[in-house]
This record gives sequence, C-alpha cells and structure tokens, in this order.
Amino acid sequence: MQKKLVEKFKEIFGEGGDIRVYFAPGRVNLIGEHTDYNGGHVFPCALTIGTYGVARKRDDQTLRFYSVNFERLGVLESSVEQLKADKKADWTNYPKGVMWAFGQKGMKVEQGMDLLLFGNIPNGSGLSSSASVEVLTGYVLKDLFGFDVSNQDLALIGQFAENQFNGVNCGIMDQFAIAMGRAGHAIFLDTADLKYEYAPIKLDGAKIVISCTNKKRGLGDSKYNERRSECEQALAEIQEVVGIRTLGDLSEEQFEQYKAAVKDETRVKRARHAVYENQRTLKAVEALRNDNVKLFGELMNASHVSLRDDYEVTGIELDTMVEEAWKVEGVIGSRMTGAGFGGCTVSIVKDEAVEAFIEQVGKAYKEKIGYEGDFYVVEIGGGPARLA
Repeated sequence: MQKKLVEKFKEIFGEGGDIRVYFAPGRVNLIGEHTDYNGGHVFPCALTIGTYGVARKRDDQTLRFYSVNFERLGVLESSVEQLKADKKADWTNYPKGVMWAFGQKGMKVEQGMDLLLFGNIPNGSGLSSSASVEVLTGYVLKDLFGFDVSNQDLALIGQFAENQFNGVNCGIMDQFAIAMGRAGHAIFLDTADLKYEYAPIKLDGAKIVISCTNKKRGLGDSKYNERRSECEQALAEIQEVVGIRTLGDLSEEQFEQYKAAVKDETRVKRARHAVYENQRTLKAVEALRNDNVKLFGELMNASHVSLRDDYEVTGIELDTMVEEAWKVEGVIGSRMTGAGFGGCTVSIVKDEAVEAFIEQVGKAYKEKIGYEGDFYVVEIGGGPARLA
C-alpha cells in the first residue's frame, strides 16, 4: 500500500525531496451517540482502516492536493495565503481548515506542500473520514514543520477547524478517538472535561462488524445542527429549575423529575435521549469491565431504539440494517453509529455467525432498500503515525 501510494505521488507531483508517508485511523463509536456535545460520555475506538497521506514540503507557498478517492477532480491548487472556507469547495476544505486552525492557534503554516490522500473508509459512511483527514493533516503539519503539539491538541484543533472553518457544529468525539486511539482498546471519554481512560475490548469469540448502508449523508446538510440546538434549548429550560452545566450531569431519575420544565414535547424527547444514552454508556463500560458482553449488547440495542424514537436520526436504511441484524442468531448487539441519517451500523457478532450475518442482513437489506450494503469485519487500531 505505502509503496503504491508513493509511486502515485511521484507520478502526480514529480520526483525528489523528502517524501513522507502517514496514516490516521477512522473510528467507530460502540455506544454513546449524540452525547458528546451534551456533556456526556462516549465510548469510541480507532480502526485499522483510515486515511493514508503522502506529503512533501515545498519551498514556495503553493498547496497542491490530490485524492486517490476523487481522481476525477485531479490536482487542486491553493496557497497558504488563501486559507478560507468556501461553501462550494471540495474535500480540500478539511486539510485547509486544519492549516487555517494551526494559524489561529499561533502556528502559521508559512510554506506550501504537496499532499496525496487515500482513504479506505467508505465516504459518507459515518466512520469519520472527515475527522480522519483532519487528524492526519495535523499530524503531517506537526511532523513536517516541527510544531509542538500533542495528539490531544490535534483532536482539539481538528474540532475547531470543523466548527469554525467548515461550519459543522460537531462535538469532540471523532477527532479525539482518532488522535488518541490505542490498539485493542476503546476510549471511555467524559466529553465535559476530556477526562478519559482506555478500556480493553475483550470480545472472546466475537467480532465487530460494520454494516454500511451506502446512503450518503453530509453532516453539515443534515439535521445535526438542528438536534444540537434542540438540546441546547432543552438544557436552558431545565437550568431554570436546577443548577446543572450540561444534560450529561443528570441521572435518569433527575431528568424525570425536571423534564416538565421543557416547554416542547420534541425537545423533551431529544433531552431524554441525551440523558439516558449517557447513563447507558456508563453501564456499558461497567458491563465490559465485568466481562458481561451480553449486557453490553442489550445496551447497544436500547441505544438504537432511543436514537430511532427519541432522537429521530435513523431512517429506513439504518433501521433495516439493525432490525435485520437483531433477527440473526449469534448477534450480541447492533445499533446505528455516527451522526445518523445514513452511514453505518455497528454490531457485535459471534465468530461462528459472522458469515450468516453478512449473508442474511445483506439479502434482506437489498430486498427492502433496493441496493446493496457493504460489510466490514474490523479490528481496533492505534492512533495517527508516520509510516515512512
């Protein structure tokens, strides 16, 4: 893979110079969805699929970008002096946003670079291809220009770029999971204060299977910002009767006690999901600590029901994937993962059932939706790295 990409880089950008190869993973969230901007907990892990980058510093201020995934677009040129968000722009808004964000944090990128990217995360799948590109770009800048930043800084800079440059009001989870990934572990992260711990994922006799609906969704265009705003309004209403900072501060009992303060039934549902999902995440991590994978699976299932009924971010494609998964013997748990409105589901499936799972769910999905889904049996990988 690395050798092929370097050859492609030389073909596109020419020989010579100090050519370096990098990788940043994608991520999947096992449980804790739409809690990261509500002050709750999340439980994501980095994957062994992700984004590869080949980069070389230039002597001028020109930026040249090329994506193997979007070859039809060819080489896209820009300059370190022209780093501004453009609604009509293409995928280069993600790396440019990170360069801009470095400048905003006092680390101005003075020289240009040639950057070739290749991602083996399905585009628009909800496995965080955009955050993967952001963390990768940050890691490239750190390595090429010697910026003094930690991996946690890279996560925060990536989120800042997504919020301020690309206009997507995302939480910290995606960038954090990617920047801080550790092989064989998920990250139990409190998004309110960024306290985190690594939890080993021991799925003896089972695998994580990602099912991609192949329904594309654009985060900025989706109802993501709308859901966030509904939660903020609900929080403000609850804060009038009790002193909390975030919805993540509430237990289920407290929410039931104070929910009458929320003036709109839809906002009650949104806030209920945020509170209950946070509590489910706490219980799920505890279940894993006790080697209770069965309970973990049940909490995953309950998470999907809440995302479907209270948060209303699933849709027929994700619901079909999950409901068909629940019918397969050997499925421990299954739920949508990511922002929703398309993208992927994550399932924990017993080893002996993986083949039947892919066959049965794939067949039923195609019959109902009219086109095929894709399935990935994944491993939990580490964070960003320079490969060569």
